[in-house]
Amino acid sequence: MRDLFRRAGIDTPELDARLLAELAFGMERLELVNREREIAPTEALTRLQGYATRRLRGEPVVRIIGEKEFWGLPFTLNAATLVPRPETEMLVRRGLEILKGRTHKQMLDLGTGTGCVPIAILAESPSASAVATDLASEAIIAALWNADRHGVAKRFDARHGSWFDPLRVGESFDLITSNPPYVESADIEKLAPEVKDHDPLLALDGGPDGLDAYRIIVGEARHWLKPGGALAVEIGSLQNAAVRRLFIDAGFRDVAMEKDLGGLDRIVVGHHL
Repeated sequence: MRDLFRRAGIDTPELDARLLAELAFGMERLELVNREREIAPTEALTRLQGYATRRLRGEPVVRIIGEKEFWGLPFTLNAATLVPRPETEMLVRRGLEILKGRTHKQMLDLGTGTGCVPIAILAESPSASAVATDLASEAIIAALWNADRHGVAKRFDARHGSWFDPLRVGESFDLITSNPPYVESADIEKLAPEVKDHDPLLALDGGPDGLDAYRIIVGEARHWLKPGGALAVEIGSLQNAAVRRLFIDAGFRDVAMEKDLGGLDRIVVGHHL
């Protein structure tokens, strides 16, 4: 399978083959190596062939496996959720800094997907609670599953609906986070097949200029923030100036952009007066 993947031009043929073999046989790497001379069960070989076919058609390994590690925690995926990326961990790190020292830590995550950002924060901050919203009902199911899996379900309230719509009158938050769709509509077809063919369009398409979601989020966030609270959003690498302008025009102070480890613009943070 490794050689098959290599001939097909897959970037990480050895790793992909090993991970799919572990999944098909229900064994970890060491056990597979120790038992490689045994006759393989027919059922496992059939599963492996199916996984290999899916991978050769461009489906990412993490989609086939059905989970991805984020902030050191495994998160279950489904068709309505993006695959959590290492860059998004910046929202967790920055969020924890913002919440530090606050007594009743309440956060809101918009377009939560797997719930990876708020769940990672709750796992690190036992006194915090989170509301998470998503327009995709399947994403809400995944987020609730992940919250239960990581022992934070009692402090995690996932609600189905668009952005701020599921919130209740009188609610307010110390922190609002979001990794919204920010790809320009015309650029969707230019994305890698593993993304455009397997990630949910709802979580990718940011409208004609990629800023549709930011206009809503930044425009309404201050109404839901406590005094001194903060909004932190992930951005596309070329959107810094436009998103920062939205923050400033909406009345946020101390608006700042932070770069990821690759040197690309990655998150914008602003504070409520």
